Amino acid sequence: MAAVLDLVTFLVVLKSACCAQPRPAQDKMSPIINMQLDSRKKMLTWTSTRNVSGQECTIDTPTAYSATVDPQVTEDHTYVCTFPNSVLHRGANLTVNITCEGDVFLQVLTFANPGREGSGAVNFSCLIYNVRFMNCSWAPGPAAPADVKYRLFSWASRHEAESECVHYILGPTGTRVGCHFDQLGEPQRTDNYFFLVNGTSRETAIPFLDFTPFNAVQIEKYNPPRNITITYNRSHHIIRWEPPEIRFDLSSHMLYYELEIQTPASSAETNRVFQRGQDPNVYLMPGAATRAKSAFRVRVRYMYNRLWSEWSPTRRFGLPEQDFSGALVGPVVGTAALSALVLMFLCKRCTPGLAGVRGRCVSPGRDAQRPWGPSRCASPRQVLREAQDVPSHPAGEEGNRQGPHAHTGGRLGRGPPPAWPPGPRGRGDAGGNVLTGGRGETVRSACDHLWPRVVLVK
Repeated sequence: MAAVLDLVTFLVVLKSACCAQPRPAQDKMSPIINMQLDSRKKMLTWTSTRNVSGQECTIDTPTAYSATVDPQVTEDHTYVCTFPNSVLHRGANLTVNITCEGDVFLQVLTFANPGREGSGAVNFSCLIYNVRFMNCSWAPGPAAPADVKYRLFSWASRHEAESECVHYILGPTGTRVGCHFDQLGEPQRTDNYFFLVNGTSRETAIPFLDFTPFNAVQIEKYNPPRNITITYNRSHHIIRWEPPEIRFDLSSHMLYYELEIQTPASSAETNRVFQRGQDPNVYLMPGAATRAKSAFRVRVRYMYNRLWSEWSPTRRFGLPEQDFSGALVGPVVGTAALSALVLMFLCKRCTPGLAGVRGRCVSPGRDAQRPWGPSRCASPRQVLREAQDVPSHPAGEEGNRQGPHAHTGGRLGRGPPPAWPPGPRGRGDAGGNVLTGGRGETVRSACDHLWPRVVLVK
């Protein structure tokens, strides 16, 4: 019986030894030593005092970011885990899990960002502009001391040494609130920029501020599109433009345009069109859909960011485009021709007002009873030549004559004095065109405003 019990006990112990799972060794010395975190490179390192058969690193942050990676082993047997997309300025817990000689070992490193809470930089952003320049900006924290001095460090990869900003931008109080970069190096589509802002103060420690890598392609603000032209083909306005010069070599289809067409009736009447880049960039606007003095402008951005360029200069177009200097010639010529026709009509309606001259008319409202024939105006010299052929009659006979040449006053005879004072004998009147001789009687007519006075030579 005793032999049977010994056999059962042996089998139980053997089974436990063969089937037991690795478990944390709480009563054994951990082989993990020299566990450290480089917060700038976001790199966790450690060494092991014994050979390990399995290992992994895990990071957990208050921003709900968590990642697990397998470490790399360097030539000096240092284990390295990198978390490039983590943000550490709010703290983090980093865990190393290894298996050594069948035992599992866990070691945790708690990282805290030193310094007064609220004194670090906030609202950090960067922007590439004009192809080769970049500005980064931030604001002092709400609890930052007055003498805080922020410092910005940047690098392009975790293998590259960081460099401090050369051209700081100062705020109104003299505090550093930005940095200008005027040398970005040769552009590559895979460019990533890493930044870290820390600070110093005599009053307190200043927490650092770090970020996930900045994708350089996504932080570029473009200049407006260029070389905009608008032509009309009798049915459509053809709008063409070229993309702006950009820092990175991208396909035209990675650009996104916003077109705005404005009408003069109201600034609210705008037609916004969104269009991906093409080769070439063309937009057709039906002629019937536009009004005179319509306006066009365009802006552009990268497809996967929200950094719109400024608007291009506004271009005007209409139905169709016209040369307004040439368009004014027609109305001016038409107005001049109409004025000439009106003047000729008025001239034909007037009369010389010369009694006893055959073929002359009276002006409207004066001596309308005289049957002088068609109404027309003759030049003073023509009147003079015809008037010299009219015979002179005594005053008595003149009053009794009847016929087509009868008149009541005898302005050219010996009747009453003429209705207007004659001009001086042998001298010109105010118009400078007085003919003298004979009796020096002045010939006036309803067309006096068109011709100078004439003194009839008898």
